[in-house]
Amino acid sequence: MASHYEAPIREPLVAGEKSYHDVTVDIAAPVEGRANKLWWIAFSIALVAFLWGIGCIIYTISTGIGVWGLNKTVGWAWDITNFVWWVGIGHAGTLISAVLLLFRQKWRMAVNRSAEAMTIFSVVQAGLFPLIHMGRPWLAYWVLPIPNQFGSLWVNFNSPLLWDVFAISTYLSVSLVFWWTGLLPDFAMLRDRAVKPFQKKIYSLLSFGWTGRAKDWQRFEEVSLVLAGLATPLVLSVHTIVSFDFATSVVAGWHSTIYPPYFVAGAIFSGFAMVLTLLIIMRKVSNLEAYITRVHIEYMNKVILLTGGIVSVAYITEFFIAWYSGTNYEDYTYLSIGAATGPYWWAFWALIICNFIVPQTLWVKKLRRNFTWSFIVSIVINIGMWFERFDIIVINLSKGHLPSSWAMFSPTFVDVGIYLGTIGFFFVLFLLYARTFPVIAQAEIKTILKSSGERYKRIRDVEGKSIAGAAVDVRTSNYSSTDTNSSDQATK
Repeated sequence: MASHYEAPIREPLVAGEKSYHDVTVDIAAPVEGRANKLWWIAFSIALVAFLWGIGCIIYTISTGIGVWGLNKTVGWAWDITNFVWWVGIGHAGTLISAVLLLFRQKWRMAVNRSAEAMTIFSVVQAGLFPLIHMGRPWLAYWVLPIPNQFGSLWVNFNSPLLWDVFAISTYLSVSLVFWWTGLLPDFAMLRDRAVKPFQKKIYSLLSFGWTGRAKDWQRFEEVSLVLAGLATPLVLSVHTIVSFDFATSVVAGWHSTIYPPYFVAGAIFSGFAMVLTLLIIMRKVSNLEAYITRVHIEYMNKVILLTGGIVSVAYITEFFIAWYSGTNYEDYTYLSIGAATGPYWWAFWALIICNFIVPQTLWVKKLRRNFTWSFIVSIVINIGMWFERFDIIVINLSKGHLPSSWAMFSPTFVDVGIYLGTIGFFFVLFLLYARTFPVIAQAEIKTILKSSGERYKRIRDVEGKSIAGAAVDVRTSNYSSTDTNSSDQATK
């Protein structure tokens, strides 16, 4: 076991008496076995929300977006808030997995698969809102740079909407390849364990002929590193482009150079919070307590503290700039004195409490390692990040340069229904994914089992103590023999 050494002071990443076979059985169990009661409860709630959202979307398309709470002043509101919120969550998933892979962090093994799946499903939800907001979603292909049946009608490359189309479609394609590549060994494992011929055939197709040869693993690692290297800068560029939707405008409070890094940090902040939510749910629903441990939760919370600190610095900077400018229009931006005391004060303080105050509790180690509190904090952070996007859009637009155009925004039941529907759709997809694909990479868990498994760490500890004890006995016997020889010589 010398080649699998890890400092004894480190806590194990795999709890319990787990062997290699146990890892395979435990991770394949949610896919091969029957769904438990908790899974059905979670799936039923998500399905009801999803169906409600579908009804609201059908009502919107059949009637028109006048059923939303939009007005001539606040033309962007609930839908674009939700779009940016989902994009932020989605852009963090692949970044989390890719960066942790590039830095060779062992604790990513229990985190990366959920983060990558979260990316795919979040981007799907984000893509719904621009389509509906177009008013004619059946003409959505007009945003693609291809000639259409009306002649040479090309897209407007100066439009931020088109930037989003290119950025998100590129990111989605790279994330899909990165996610699918990581699943190949797990598909092969399910193929080899499948009993029904139909399942064996499906998983054989999905595994792309994976055999587990040394050449397969060599190519797998090379491709994973290349895709991780591509995905990391792509995430930074994509959310920077999303921030340009606002930063390139002339609206007071939006034309800010801090937006690109601020949006990227906010995306990682909210993304880690959502991954934490999913992990805590899945460890109970799929009985994965041995593989998603307190150590993983603590490491996740530490990253949340770091990115939350970056976001907090951005908040303070925005507040200071709004005050220091001395401009009345800048004073009513989403982070300013006007926002804190105006009609949307409740949204402002919800943002500050959720994103600035509550995460500071994670400095306490006991709370940072507590599952219940971590789950509550992850939910609160995602609520706060939604309010951040709401404040950016609604507060800034509600009071422009012309007092005659000032207006308040209030969402309708259709706005709320579509948003809750996307949340339901996200969890429906994720729960179905957890019943079809392994939510943890079993092959990667096995690579760290001897170094970070509780069983093997204890064996090494016992062996180390026995070797140390034997060494002490040898030294003691040598000392005693030396003393005996000395006393014999003295007697002679």
